[in-house]
Amino acid sequence: MNEEEYPMNGRVYGYIRVSSTDQNEDRQVIALREKKVLEKNIYMDKQSGKDFNRPQYQKLVKRLKSGDLLYILSIDRLGRNYEEIQKQWRILTKEIGVDICVIDMPLLDTRNGKDLMGTFIADLVLQILSFVAQSERENIRKRQAEGIAAAKARGVRFGRPPRPLPDNYDRAYQRWKSGEITGIAAAKECGMPLSTFRYRAERHEKTRF
Repeated sequence: MNEEEYPMNGRVYGYIRVSSTDQNEDRQVIALREKKVLEKNIYMDKQSGKDFNRPQYQKLVKRLKSGDLLYILSIDRLGRNYEEIQKQWRILTKEIGVDICVIDMPLLDTRNGKDLMGTFIADLVLQILSFVAQSERENIRKRQAEGIAAAKARGVRFGRPPRPLPDNYDRAYQRWKSGEITGIAAAKECGMPLSTFRYRAERHEKTRF
């Protein structure tokens, strides 16, 4: 389909967001292609949806004009912050004059119901979905924090495992402990910084009892 064949005065765009470089965007790409969005009019960011400081989104907004249509697969692809989603929706639809179609939620299609009731329903659905998106994000964070706390309580350790001690560590430790050599000398013998030597010595003390 050529741009001249679009059944509207403006152009059709698509926006994709994935939360990290590891997340697959295929589902969103397929959905936009089914809507006949040209490849050159698809903008994609690979980063968090916590705010709208995203390079491709900002580039898209600068290109949008009144009468254009913007497709997104779901409301959480636009963002996850309740207030920010409301703000951006208002900028796009009210200030720029763009129509937005959320593919997974037909009620969020500003081309439908241009009267007062249609606008009211779309705004109401947007508020509910935006709130749900942010609430779910906060619940995920809470569950993650609770899971980490529970794991720590069970003795699970996070982060990299400590490097194995050098073969001469015990001998250097005993000489330092008896006062035969200084901590600096003991750390040098073990080939580690003084702070690391003291930290490992403290842990060594605890594991002996």
